[in-house]
Amino acid sequence: MSYFIDRRPNARNKSAVNRQRFLQRYRSHIKRAVEESVNRRSITDMERGERVSIPTKDISEPSFQHGPGGRRTVVNPGNKEFAEGDRLRRPGGGGGGGSGDGQASGQGEGMDEFVFSLSREEFLDFVFDGLELPHLERKQLQVLEETRPVRAGISKEGVPARINIVRSMREAQARRIGMRAPLKRALREAQEALVAEERKDPVLRNPARIEELKSEIARLEKRIGSIPFLDTYDLRYNHLTHQPMPSNQAVMFCIMDVSGSMTQAHKDIGKRFFLLLYLFLERNYEKVELVFVRHHTVAKEVDEEEFFYSRETGGTIVSSALTLVDEIIEARYAPEQWNLYVAQASDGDNWDDDSSSCLELLDESLMHKLQYFTYVEITPHAHQALWEAYDTVRAAYPERFAMQQIVQAEDIYPVFRELFRQRAQG
Repeated sequence: MSYFIDRRPNARNKSAVNRQRFLQRYRSHIKRAVEESVNRRSITDMERGERVSIPTKDISEPSFQHGPGGRRTVVNPGNKEFAEGDRLRRPGGGGGGGSGDGQASGQGEGMDEFVFSLSREEFLDFVFDGLELPHLERKQLQVLEETRPVRAGISKEGVPARINIVRSMREAQARRIGMRAPLKRALREAQEALVAEERKDPVLRNPARIEELKSEIARLEKRIGSIPFLDTYDLRYNHLTHQPMPSNQAVMFCIMDVSGSMTQAHKDIGKRFFLLLYLFLERNYEKVELVFVRHHTVAKEVDEEEFFYSRETGGTIVSSALTLVDEIIEARYAPEQWNLYVAQASDGDNWDDDSSSCLELLDESLMHKLQYFTYVEITPHAHQALWEAYDTVRAAYPERFAMQQIVQAEDIYPVFRELFRQRAQG
């Protein structure tokens, strides 16, 4: 019988494999709990883990037990109450052996849920499961700084970590065959000559020749035995070279309306949407830059701290933000080198004559440079002129322009998943 012992270290989580099986098995329950948690969390509390409850009826394991049915013969030694042939009343109730129905009893506390904790990493894995940046392409850079190691044949020199065992053994086998062949041939000839000399008539046999042949045979056997099984000359190493590769670097422009028509509740919803976007990009893409733009009548580029926490107000001119984004692209992010994305949040309020300017700017300039544009309108009311202008752009670019409406905080996560869901590769 063979025994397999897994001695791989498993850090502090000695049940890591079983934990991953558990998370996979109850994925639907956990995802539902994660979605509810995202909707009720505050902006500053988005990154921590979560406690998830699963009903015990959903984690119960099947078991086999004796039921009350069927014909059974039971021998009870020392039974003074019953004799053979007595008829006994069948016990009532369902299947035997089980205890507890998941409800609280009058004698103490009941247990109807199984509660466990998700770590921060596991929680974010479920939050962003199945999401991606749409239409992400590899861009050829003028100065390629990103490389990857690729196999470039076999080398006689290298480090032990890159040794090619198969090629080394093949070289050793070829060397042994090449070095042993003439010695084995000479050994075989000496052995045949010794046998022929020993078979001669004792009168004609030459003792000196026999000793000479035995000495030669011993010498040849010693030389054959001294040939090493593996020599440093045989070692071969995988040769790696660094090959330049196209970069999939991207930049996301986050545009938030902070005008007077945006109430504090609207701004909080917008901040939560952009925080989800920020965590998603930071977690899943190493080379994605973020550019934060706030606007009312005037747009300006700000840092992360000011974008999420600064308080200012004013009128609404959306085209100022789009114009600033276009200028930043021209100055810093060439479309042939970068994947360009825009995410905009607003309540839809805009000067009437400015919405047509937004339409013109998008259609004539921005949409020809961008991979994807998402617009989120935070309002419970009817759509205004900005939505109608953007709807025209969506009709012209259905694959690269997306719009969604958010009425309340509970809509943020479903809208976010819809905007950045994985698309089928076409």
